[in-house]
Amino acid sequence: MTVSFNHTIVHARNNQASAEFMARIFGLPAPQAMWSFVTVSLDNGVTLDFMEAPGEIAPQHYAFLVSEEEFDQIFLRITAGQVPYWADPARSRAQQINHNDGGRGIYFADPDGHFLEAITRPYGSG
Repeated sequence: MTVSFNHTIVHARNNQASAEFMARIFGLPAPQAMWSFVTVSLDNGVTLDFMEAPGEIAPQHYAFLVSEEEFDQIFLRITAGQVPYWADPARSRAQQINHNDGGRGIYFADPDGHFLEAITRPYGSG
């Protein structure tokens, strides 16, 4: 039996704006409307389905494995957009990247406070 992750729902105050932020920073295709969602497609068939939610948004953490070249482009978009970033999830190393497992990693928040991470090496691979 093969089990594959297919999609998750990401709560947002403005699903269009949050989906566009995600797509822009990660260099992904433009988000698409689907029912009450705005969907961002990832390369492996997984979708992030942004849904508007009333009230407080409970921040979640989403980590993405990217190539070294993709990391360079993501980092350029983060810095060009003046998006605050950190080398660690505790947000104690501001405006730095990490070199965990022999790769590079960065943490930053989306418009709703979800904590996003881009890494070039899987955890424990170094």
